[in-house]
Formats: sequence, C-alpha cells, structure tokens
Amino acid sequence: MKFIGIFVHLTNQEQPSEENRRHGEFVLMVDAESPEQALRMFRDRIVEFRENSQFFDGLCKIFLLQLFEFDDFPKARAMMLNYKSIAGDPLMPFINCVAPSDQEDWCSIHDWRNNWPNVDGQLEKLFLEFKAQLPGPDMDAPR
Repeated sequence: MKFIGIFVHLTNQEQPSEENRRHGEFVLMVDAESPEQALRMFRDRIVEFRENSQFFDGLCKIFLLQLFEFDDFPKARAMMLNYKSIAGDPLMPFINCVAPSDQEDWCSIHDWRNNWPNVDGQLEKLFLEFKAQLPGPDMDAPR
C-alpha cells in the first residue's frame, strides 16, 4: 500500500523571540505493508531529518494531520490531494480541503491556539516531540 502523511510542525519553540520560532507543514510518503508500519517509517525518517538537518531544530512538536492510504494512484485523471486557502495575515485561520472532488470536499478550518494546531475546533494530537536541550532525540511514540 502507498501511504501519504500530512504533518504540521513547531520548531525552536524555546526561542524567546517570536521571529526565531518556526511552524509549517510537510508531507511524507512511503510504500508499506500496513498503516502501523507506515507510521513507524514516518517516525524514523523524521528522526533522521532531526539528526542530519536543521528542519526540526530545538524544542519541536510534530502533529500528524492526515494519513492517506492508496492501493494505487489515479491513472486517467489527476486527483487533488490538498487544497489550502489562506485569508489575510499568517496568524489568521485557513481553510484546507483534503482530496476535494465534485462528490465531496472534506474541507476543514485550521487555526492555532496557544501554539497548538486546532482543526475544526478540536486540538490535534501530538505525533512526535523533540526536547531542545538533549543531544539525541527524546521522542514519544506515534499516537
């Protein structure tokens, strides 16, 4: 099966100045036997990025927003996977539509509350966390 994970991250959250803190999104994809194996592979890859790059520096929290599972990818017609519409300043909420089509739109309102992502009024669950001061990763297991 092919799996695509859509994640949100908060990095360098220990920094006193807001301009030195970061947040954003990233997507990982993998061919795996099960959703559990895909989540382990996602976690391992995120740890590699933490150890070998500056993507997830400092105090870092990572949230899995969506996990897609596909037997195969569309061949006859392209499928839109993620559509985002942002109004005004970056602090404002935005609308995100997952796999929209003429049958369904699966749109959600995304917001940040106290440095924690919020989707349709519900706080997201933490997927992985790194502590800022430790030399190696200090992580929680995927939830």
